[in-house]
Amino acid sequence: MPVSHPTTENSTDEDAVVEHDLPGAVQHLLTRYLRQRRAEAADLDPAFGTAVDKLARFVLGGGKRLRPTFAWWGWRAAGGAAQGPEAVAALRAASALELLQACALVHDDLIDDSDTRRGHPTVHREFAALHEESDFRGEPDSFGTAAAVLLGDLALAWADDLVQESGMGADALRRAREPWRAMRTEVMAGQYLDVLGQFRDDETPQAALRICELKAASYTVQRPLEIGAQLAGADPATLGSLGRFGADIGVAFQLRDDLLGVFGDPEVTGKPAGDDLREGKRTVLIAEAVDNARRQDDQQALAELRGVLGDADLDPARVERTRGLLTRLGAVDAVERRITDLTGSAIRALRSAGVAEPAATELAELAIAVTDRTR
Repeated sequence: MPVSHPTTENSTDEDAVVEHDLPGAVQHLLTRYLRQRRAEAADLDPAFGTAVDKLARFVLGGGKRLRPTFAWWGWRAAGGAAQGPEAVAALRAASALELLQACALVHDDLIDDSDTRRGHPTVHREFAALHEESDFRGEPDSFGTAAAVLLGDLALAWADDLVQESGMGADALRRAREPWRAMRTEVMAGQYLDVLGQFRDDETPQAALRICELKAASYTVQRPLEIGAQLAGADPATLGSLGRFGADIGVAFQLRDDLLGVFGDPEVTGKPAGDDLREGKRTVLIAEAVDNARRQDDQQALAELRGVLGDADLDPARVERTRGLLTRLGAVDAVERRITDLTGSAIRALRSAGVAEPAATELAELAIAVTDRTR
């Protein structure tokens, strides 16, 4: 499967791309790149090198490498080569998306005050612990916050660097610049609207869906596909079809993530069960439940929903009761229907693009893999 977990033992050569193990190829490229950047950081100051070690471990320590995988198959869908120096350059550019992802996750965890990510302490918690272990002056949480902000910014800067240093030609980089620039702005816009929605209690499905489009769909699927396709010089028709496919699958991916945030197994998600509820996230799942409770004039259900959102002390028993409430209000079924409809429309857009093999099959399989995630 193209979304299997990466392996650090991957032996990708400089002039080859292991297409059947793209996560492993991305891991290989990122490991070498971060080793180089870590050396530069240590030359500036050993303490900075140590901080970069923590960032590198975070980047390399998990994830399915979905964004580079979608970018790669966008490249192949538009006629990009499977092997050779240009293919390796394209994969380097695609791998930069993992550094953008690292920036988003580090900052998102800080904003949400999350304790864990992928089963390990979040970056700001790790640096707060370092503060305590080192008997530094001041407040551990303040140090953790500052370190997380700076390392997230550094990951974003290095993402831009890696694209520019990928080895792609000037024309290809110029074509890819538009979706890359749009993606960076869109993910920040989505993050801001997510924060804003929590503070102004915007509970409408429309607001939640817009955040979903900007914060998740754009930089997870749609823009990576467009970046890969633009690197390969895709024609407008192919770009349009891939964009529609990516937009729908990206939203469906996030809707599945919203369900897992409440109903998922912590052993799989890497976060405590119900963490989205504790963080007060106004997801489409929550918005559908609130909307249905209002339609049914169920004031007790509304009060219960609003009572759990943002409650940092939410215990497992109340999480389980909330799961039952979301199911009873029809929110789970509504989100599942959205996922099914979006996946169907995405597959139709992909078929209309007339994408050659193996990209057509790989993208169709990816669409199912990222929107199902029950296997």
